[in-house]
Amino acid sequence: MTGVEILMVVSMVMQLMAIVLALLLVNRTRYSVLWICCIICLVMLTIERVFQLDQLNGGVVSDLTFAWIGIIVSVSFSMCVLYARLLVQHVDRMTLMRRLLENRLMTAVLRTEERSRATFSRELHDGLGPLLSSAKMSLSALHRADLSEKDRVTLQNTSAVIDEALRSLREISNNLSPHVLNDFGLARGIKTFIERVASLHSEVTVSFDTKIRTERFDSNIEVILYRVLCELINNSLKHSGCTKIDVTLEKNNNCLLLDYRDNGCGFTPRDVNDSGMGISNIRSRISSLSGTFTLESRPGSGMHAFISVSLESGLAYIPIQDYDQLYSKRNGRRKNQNSTR
Repeated sequence: MTGVEILMVVSMVMQLMAIVLALLLVNRTRYSVLWICCIICLVMLTIERVFQLDQLNGGVVSDLTFAWIGIIVSVSFSMCVLYARLLVQHVDRMTLMRRLLENRLMTAVLRTEERSRATFSRELHDGLGPLLSSAKMSLSALHRADLSEKDRVTLQNTSAVIDEALRSLREISNNLSPHVLNDFGLARGIKTFIERVASLHSEVTVSFDTKIRTERFDSNIEVILYRVLCELINNSLKHSGCTKIDVTLEKNNNCLLLDYRDNGCGFTPRDVNDSGMGISNIRSRISSLSGTFTLESRPGSGMHAFISVSLESGLAYIPIQDYDQLYSKRNGRRKNQNSTR
């Protein structure tokens, strides 16, 4: 056998193997016509190779036969392309439906979590709070009694413990369900949280810049962005050793943008995805809003996180490169204002 004949035999074997595989896939997918057309096309090509091999060995095959084979192959291949397009569209629809289902499940989980937090916070505030207040009032009444110095010191210590318990109760209740966020919106809630962080960590300068005042957004967006920011700040305070944190919240082209930067020790992003810093949890929360979360950092260069969430479905998010230009312009204006002062 010549080299051409050997290659023709190899191609026939490969085509037969492809036919067997296509037969197995006929009932495995929605568009079985696609695989039937593939089978017809491969069968006709195999027959064509048989005729060509016969011609090489001296056989005679009419041109009309090759013409009909070419027509059948062309029609079958065209049908394959058409149904392959339909199959791709079907896969895209299924992928979109899966993403929507995942987002709905994540939203349901987050709503359940926030509802549980709110219920627990209310029970603490309305149940344990009045009991501690009553105990404090009862101790206050004892202050007017004639007590020994030792008993008076014990009474003062007990009052101090109850005051600390009340402060801790209010802080726990607010962390579980921030009342400022629920009552006044995202910007006010973030500002209040940052002020509380600044009072507890005087060694870290935390700045918050926003032009959003009383504007309210969807409750899911407000709660998730608030929780994500709290997680980022807690990570910076716990792991980075930073001395400065900059937070910016903006609304631009129907997108809500949150920019977060610190000057800490930095890290390699791929090394923290599965660590205890909650990065995967942040990505899941932002993904439930169909938003984007971009994290940039390297050892010794701090950390930069950028979040873009569309306020209307179907709108494109703002890439981080475009936001960097906005950030630079805003910092330039701020420096000009400071120099004027």
